[in-house]
Amino acid sequence: MEKVSAGKECPAKGADESSAGERRVLCVGLVCLDIINVVDQFPLEDSDSRCVSQRWQRGGNASNSCSVLSLLGSSCSFMGSLSPGPVSDFIRDDFRKFRIDVSLVTEHAQCELPASIVIGNRRTGSRTILHMNRNLPDVSLDNFRKVDLSCFHWVHFEGRNAAEQVQMIQQVALFNTSVPHSDRVCVSVEIEKTRDELYQLFPLGDMVFVSKDVAQSLGFHSARAAVTGLYPRVRPGSTLICAWAELGADANKDGVLFHSDAFPPEKLVDTLGAGDTFNAAVIHTLSRGGGLQEALSFGCRVAGAKCGFHGYEDIAEKFGPNLRPQV
Repeated sequence: MEKVSAGKECPAKGADESSAGERRVLCVGLVCLDIINVVDQFPLEDSDSRCVSQRWQRGGNASNSCSVLSLLGSSCSFMGSLSPGPVSDFIRDDFRKFRIDVSLVTEHAQCELPASIVIGNRRTGSRTILHMNRNLPDVSLDNFRKVDLSCFHWVHFEGRNAAEQVQMIQQVALFNTSVPHSDRVCVSVEIEKTRDELYQLFPLGDMVFVSKDVAQSLGFHSARAAVTGLYPRVRPGSTLICAWAELGADANKDGVLFHSDAFPPEKLVDTLGAGDTFNAAVIHTLSRGGGLQEALSFGCRVAGAKCGFHGYEDIAEKFGPNLRPQV
């Protein structure tokens, strides 16, 4: 049995936010619990060792991108699934701390919340993830049909249940035919996992983020090669973006290529969520009228800085309107 909190009214705005008519960014995808263990070196199999530290953190690609969007100053909403219980209470409280609207979350009874065990190597900055997602459903088309799209100017889809998401994006396209050009909703999709079913999302986004893993699985060995070779898969006029870790990021829009170098931190501390950070910073810039080169460079700057500290909170101090998470 599911409990749906989505409605036709636009999400309520906090007192810290700007004009009441401001439209938001909506991120659709996963939220989970990350249990992050920081170690001095990666443990050997069948060994017993101590962690330097351990913490709980709200995770999931779309959830993380919401955190970064909010810290940068964008009003945003998260749409995903939760199950009742103390872990979900922790996650809801954390969404509130980051000023993220969760009125579009669907709660599923008798389900288990996804969780990830993350091993972070303090020496190298690497992160190794063990993920469990047993039975919590993804956002469905029926859920998405309840969204009042007039409340949003951008919808970002974390590629997951692609067959349903294709129909969700078609709902946005239908909405866009009924409103003036200035009121249309921009759609971005993230294709991160190397699953064939996700590749049907390539031609559906106004902006498509393709991961390094996907690009390599399809035979490309650089971001430039990926955005060139994969561009025929996207719709003409769309933007294809590929970030390549320490080598920066590239984009292609109708054959015009863009590149930004990476901006690594002085010390690599925590790479968990760097890709989600990059995506959010790009969306933040473009949704506010910035150009593609500006967005690409800003995405690399914010993602690089994020790799220099744990979590996301310091992004506000370095790049945002100094909106610290609420306590």
